[in-house]
Amino acid sequence: MRIGVLAVQGAFAEHSAKLRGLGAETFEIRQKNDIMESFDGLILPGGESTAMRKLLKELDLYAPLKDMILNGMPVFGTCAGMILLASNIAGGEAPCFGTLDITVKRNAYGRQLGSFRCIEKFAGKDIEMPFIRAPYAERTGDDVIVLSEHENRIVAVRQANQLAAAFHPELTEDATVYRYFFEMIQNHS
Repeated sequence: MRIGVLAVQGAFAEHSAKLRGLGAETFEIRQKNDIMESFDGLILPGGESTAMRKLLKELDLYAPLKDMILNGMPVFGTCAGMILLASNIAGGEAPCFGTLDITVKRNAYGRQLGSFRCIEKFAGKDIEMPFIRAPYAERTGDDVIVLSEHENRIVAVRQANQLAAAFHPELTEDATVYRYFFEMIQNHS
């Protein structure tokens, strides 16, 4: 299994390390040439979604990655990655990829100082969830499966080949969310 990690900004190194620790082959996506080889899945990490969006377009990565997602490439977005995938952003900001039928509220849990960890269920299993300036989904489309909630707010979803989480599983020892993503990739192949 070969997974590309968007590495233009944000917490890409943590995802890469976690994936390698679980036995996946990874590579960083920094420029258009990086996506010319075959790979099985894509990670959109946490970071600053506005900066990522700008860099995706400047580096000519936006259109090819969006096409891959629309054509069924399994993708997992965390925090800012969830915002990049969302079809709507509360407050009227234009979406980036817009492929995941949710409306997200940015920085919904406050600033960096408002970061916290909690234990909630992900697809029925209790896991640790670190939240850092996290969004949440205010609305989901009919085809979207809610995988996690925190205080009645939607914090993890899946729609077909797209998985998104408002929290940072790369900052925990638990591999539940990654194993779920690996299953998505295996079922896609």
